[in-house]
Amino acid sequence: MDVKDYDFYLPESLIAQNPLPNRTESRLLVLDKETGHIEHKQFTDLKHYLKAGDTLVLNDTRVIPARLFGVKEGTGAHIEVLLLKPLGSDRWETLVKPGKRVKAGTRIVFGDGMLAAECLFETEVGGRVLQFEYEGIFNELLDRLGEMPLPPYIKEQLADRERYQTVYAKHSGSAAAPTAGLHFTTEYLEQLRGMGVTIAFVTLHVGLGTFRPVSVDTIEDHTMHSEFYRLDEENARLINETKKRGGRVIAVGTTSCRTIETIGKKYNGILQADEGWTSIFIYPGYTFSVLDGLLTNFHLPKSTLVMLVSALAGRESVLHAYEEAVERKYRFFSFGDAMLIIS
Repeated sequence: MDVKDYDFYLPESLIAQNPLPNRTESRLLVLDKETGHIEHKQFTDLKHYLKAGDTLVLNDTRVIPARLFGVKEGTGAHIEVLLLKPLGSDRWETLVKPGKRVKAGTRIVFGDGMLAAECLFETEVGGRVLQFEYEGIFNELLDRLGEMPLPPYIKEQLADRERYQTVYAKHSGSAAAPTAGLHFTTEYLEQLRGMGVTIAFVTLHVGLGTFRPVSVDTIEDHTMHSEFYRLDEENARLINETKKRGGRVIAVGTTSCRTIETIGKKYNGILQADEGWTSIFIYPGYTFSVLDGLLTNFHLPKSTLVMLVSALAGRESVLHAYEEAVERKYRFFSFGDAMLIIS
């Protein structure tokens, strides 16, 4: 399959630069995955498409202020570091800019020496493994020195860093937010619970894969980067019971989808408490083992996420829905509007 088959026209003006004042104010495009029928609604209409006995699966990862600005020891050259994955013993896989200034042995100082790091080596995908040195508690230093790692297509500064967190964010470790969940308030989730909708949680720490474009021409040649996931026994039970009683399992976001599908494939469709690293790549031709529906945002042209959505609803239906979204000026990407794929 050709990556160009997942391209579409997107005016830059439709890339949302700021979150809306209220989380639930977004629009909602509803796509029937069986018929391709499209409806244009508001996010608060989501409740009309859910039924008692359905389960929403949310990713409760919490974004760390993973963007650090430092200077190269000896020259004072400015270096930007994005923390991607903890490797243990204060070592992190990172992205650095400009990369040409950071070789093995380079030392970087942050916050007038409160934090320092030495580059150990370069990774196969152009990242750097850094060894950090500090006194005190690393996460507290990050809160003081770090900035939220907004995607490169967002040029505006974020006034309130909590707006790049879901209201249910719990387990710190992500380099990016699971953005489909940004639309929910605590009150709206309680409203859904009151209708008989079950809320289940998984954890997937979003990492390098979010920042890597598809750089090959043929989809099958693309390699996904691995990300850490965890599902506990109670939430596995909630999802299994939903399937058993004929309810629908609807993932909130592609990260939740990838987590339950990773575990579902591992255990033949019956979820178990599990944790590990997943590099699952879902594209058309994939057979879903757990997922029945998906709530997601609108994604980048030619991205693995457009391919995932197309695996669920069909490439032509998805690209047609995206065309309508562009025509009707939906807001795209992290702070944009939502799309529900269901039948």
